[in-house]
Amino acid sequence: MSDTVLVLNSGSSSIKFGLFELPASGPDLLCNGLLDEHEAAPRLVVKSPAGETMFEARKDASDTNSGHLFAEVLAFIDERFGEHRLRAIGYRIVHGGPDYSGPVELTDDVYAKLAALTPLAPLHQPRCLEPVRTIQAIRPGLTQIACFDTAFHHSMAQPASRFAIPRRYEERGVRRYGFHGLSFEYVAGRLAAIAPQLVAKRTVIAHLGNGASLCALRDGRSVDTTMGLTPLDGLVMGTRCGAIDPGVLLYLQQHQNMSSEDIQHLLYNESGLRGVSGISADMRTLLASSEAAAREAVDLFVFRAAQEIAMMATTLEGLDCLVFTGGIGEHAKEIRSAIGERLSWLGVSIDAAANDAARERISGGDSAVEVFVIPTNEELTIARHCAAVLQTIESYPISP
Repeated sequence: MSDTVLVLNSGSSSIKFGLFELPASGPDLLCNGLLDEHEAAPRLVVKSPAGETMFEARKDASDTNSGHLFAEVLAFIDERFGEHRLRAIGYRIVHGGPDYSGPVELTDDVYAKLAALTPLAPLHQPRCLEPVRTIQAIRPGLTQIACFDTAFHHSMAQPASRFAIPRRYEERGVRRYGFHGLSFEYVAGRLAAIAPQLVAKRTVIAHLGNGASLCALRDGRSVDTTMGLTPLDGLVMGTRCGAIDPGVLLYLQQHQNMSSEDIQHLLYNESGLRGVSGISADMRTLLASSEAAAREAVDLFVFRAAQEIAMMATTLEGLDCLVFTGGIGEHAKEIRSAIGERLSWLGVSIDAAANDAARERISGGDSAVEVFVIPTNEELTIARHCAAVLQTIESYPISP
């Protein structure tokens, strides 16, 4: 009987998941799927690695049992992959704070510490932790493992990790943590496999999607990133503003009579591409639109991305490699091209035909910077971490 691990990657209104077999050679995908709660009747879809639908279910809108679809997933796994033994559930947890620089088993104590970090990621952290208790109730005794988006950036040193505020706050954990670490870790590993000569070079990975951030890498390690204490900082995102003058927030509070809750909702849900365009948070919609406001939102996204890539190059003291990943980075050729044009002074040149075809390497022959498009795979990264943790706790009992 071979072992498997189920990986859950929680987003704002959906949860991606994957079931991985754990052979000695490394995790092997058996199926993946989506718990989609966008619609009035949330749905579950499970697909094979080849993309064929294996199972589909919907939860009635009147069903208030939040664990219903999780139970469906586990029941499907038991029925379809009963010859395997489910060893653990692995979770993407957005914030690990100062204490967690690697994956850990989710004990009650760890769970409490992670829940206490909710103020640092008020929309993301509860969403990531919610399934933990639900699955614990459905399948008590099953090992649960937390993998952190902040962990990859623990190699980031001062001054990159520091805010210019009184030190007493830094001593309380107020510092720049960075996020999207599971994505950056995967892409850094793929880049090392594709172009090992670039590992020691100066690289910026651009994870561009509804959430977006950059990571500056040297020797495969994070030395700087655009997100800070929370996932709000840095680039323009789907509904988040990115970097903003703190005086704007004081103005909204003091002169527009907005409460902290109002400001939080504005910054997380009403800003970014949605706020500037007044049309949509979806880059595909904006690129297809003829509205001036849509073009202005796209232009701001590109402007800020190029600006912050240049900032990462300053940290690295140069730029040898630029990698695009994430939903926009992987699929929006127009955005890659526009960012490349803005960075031509840094020696970036993108080959139009390669970019249109989203080839792995899209830099032009005259480019001083190697440019790649590498699809990310956070679920595989989590599965790898879970396999490593399980090796240290093999004596733990596993529920049937």
